[in-house]
Amino acid sequence: MDNILNVLFLDNTLINWIIAAIIITVSFLITKILKTVVIRRLKKWALTTNTTWDNFIIDIIDRSVIPLLYISSVYFALLTLKFNATVERVIHIAYLFSVTFFVLKVISAAFKKFVYSFIQREEDSESKEKQAGGLIAIVNIIIWICGVIFLIDNMGYNVTTLIAGLGVGGIAIALAAQAVLGDLFSYFVIFFDRPFEIGDFVTLGDENGVIEYIGIKTTRIRTLSGEQLVCSNTDLTNSRLHNYKRMEKRRIVFSLGVTYQTTHRQLANIPVMVKDIITSRSQLQFDRGHFSGYGDFSLNFEFVYYVLSPEYNIYMDNQQGIYLDIFTAFEKEGIEFAFPTQTLFVNQEAQVQEGV
Repeated sequence: MDNILNVLFLDNTLINWIIAAIIITVSFLITKILKTVVIRRLKKWALTTNTTWDNFIIDIIDRSVIPLLYISSVYFALLTLKFNATVERVIHIAYLFSVTFFVLKVISAAFKKFVYSFIQREEDSESKEKQAGGLIAIVNIIIWICGVIFLIDNMGYNVTTLIAGLGVGGIAIALAAQAVLGDLFSYFVIFFDRPFEIGDFVTLGDENGVIEYIGIKTTRIRTLSGEQLVCSNTDLTNSRLHNYKRMEKRRIVFSLGVTYQTTHRQLANIPVMVKDIITSRSQLQFDRGHFSGYGDFSLNFEFVYYVLSPEYNIYMDNQQGIYLDIFTAFEKEGIEFAFPTQTLFVNQEAQVQEGV
């Protein structure tokens, strides 16, 4: 029996292989029990809590920590065996790859969860999550690049030359792609400063529309005429942009003119009539109304009110209703709207003398 256990196989006795197999089997059983019993119960418990971080941590353990435990079981079992230097290095590098992969996966998922949990506290979180996609992608690239450098360093290679090369290459890329990097930094300005968000109605120069997508380099606006306007992020951050969604209420000024044949009583009643028409609407707030001056062919009035909503359709619906109600009230009172006219006064005496 002892002779059988001492038989060499790949430079290791049979007893050494059995010990390694026992270590792997016991570790796998413990890990399996941890996953099927402990993790399952923790998942049920996490469903009863208000926070989502416990669900996230348990999910990370299930997807990343448990597979890493299986790999570690095999790795530490193999450490009990003797191999040549090449095989040991391959085993060590494979384990480093596995650990680095799962650790970076956890870091990346944690950053994504942190960003989304911060965004979900605010209103309109769905559109903000879409906007955060570019930021998450950039940070993930940085995380994985750092992870690869860490892996190369732990493999015994000198990363100083590599980092220096990346620095020189980065300078060259920065000089060649200044516009792209400018748009990238403008994206960060838009994300953190939030001058506008997806769904906001904005005016940019002669163009206006709704923000449809905010990317790393460009922002896309769906204009009122239907086409998509693509703007670089740098252009947007350097321009004066009107964001109408941030407008709590809309100030409206309108004028109307009546004929000079209007009586004093009718003129005095016009501000009161228009005020009653505006205040009768719940979405409007009356500010002022005055007889503002004598025009070339009309007696002019100016009125100001506020629409207690930023929606353009609500403003237009109320404006139309006000105009129709004013027309009805003026028709009832016999007040005539002025229109451009000229009256020619002829001197009768001068005509008689010319005729003589």
